Amino acid sequence: MVITLKAGTTEKGIEHVVEKIKELGFTPHISHGEERVIIGVIGENAIRSREIFEAMFIVDSVMPISRPYKLVSREFKGEATVVEVKDVKVGGNEVVVMAGPCAVENREQLLEIASQVKEAGAKILRGGAFKPRSSPYSFQGLGEEGLKYLAEVSKITELPVVTEAMDPRQVELVIRYADMVQVGARNMQNFDLLKEVGRSRKPVLLKRGMASTLKEFLMSAEYILSSGNYNVILCERGIRTFEDATRFTLDLSTLSLIKELSHLPVIADPSHATGKRSLVASMANAAIAAGSDGLMIEVHSRPEEALSDGFQSLTPPDFRKLMRRMRSIAKALGRKA
Repeated sequence: MVITLKAGTTEKGIEHVVEKIKELGFTPHISHGEERVIIGVIGENAIRSREIFEAMFIVDSVMPISRPYKLVSREFKGEATVVEVKDVKVGGNEVVVMAGPCAVENREQLLEIASQVKEAGAKILRGGAFKPRSSPYSFQGLGEEGLKYLAEVSKITELPVVTEAMDPRQVELVIRYADMVQVGARNMQNFDLLKEVGRSRKPVLLKRGMASTLKEFLMSAEYILSSGNYNVILCERGIRTFEDATRFTLDLSTLSLIKELSHLPVIADPSHATGKRSLVASMANAAIAAGSDGLMIEVHSRPEEALSDGFQSLTPPDFRKLMRRMRSIAKALGRKA
């Protein structure tokens, strides 16, 4: 259930409610809004204690949460969450673009691409140091060496970095170098990994699994929030359907529906969704029109030489064109880009 406290409630009052929640054996989750404090009460049959909290003079209302994803839902928090990745805000009025190579190949390649995407308007640098690949014989990433390159290039370009952790044992290493941890589509239901990034408090980019329902996607986000980390950005990156003309099917309706069901920001990854360089720009524009808070775009100076996913990577000139078109659409919708 959700307890909404009256405007002006003091910290001592909040502590009193939290102590009572714990005394009853439940877990409190506090959300500070612009005017009021909301406390989510998580636990089996928590709603049976509703009258105890309604009797408190500092409590404005007590409401049940009908969704299975309690902390992720709009019922828990009506206003949109804005996640800060260093000084970049995702989920506000500005459309944020994350761009870079699929995989970090070497320092020179990364610095070249990072400089070009920043010049074009990207706000966050993406690049994989650990690469989950369908084939065990494909390039698996540079590991910690790649993380060091990301950290160095981030310092030079002043772009925050997002990169993937594939295993709970990698999380501590990744957060040592990166500003945001990505949980990839293949790991969306790796619950030990979700709990570990939840405990880290570092911003998390959670990608939708290729065969996952929206409910399953939001429940995975719930694992992270229930572990104490509210800095979660969702990413729609395409799902597997009967269609094989594209790599996956970009579920644009999900972008709009997530806005109705959840307070978390959501972005789109048209690179992985389409798997075709020629389709990335049009799907990026469609995603912004559907309400996406940002984009994740793969960019490579020489896609034909890329060690991973070159066929879906834009060249820097094509990325600049995408950014110009995207700004026009964002402006038409009353948003910044």
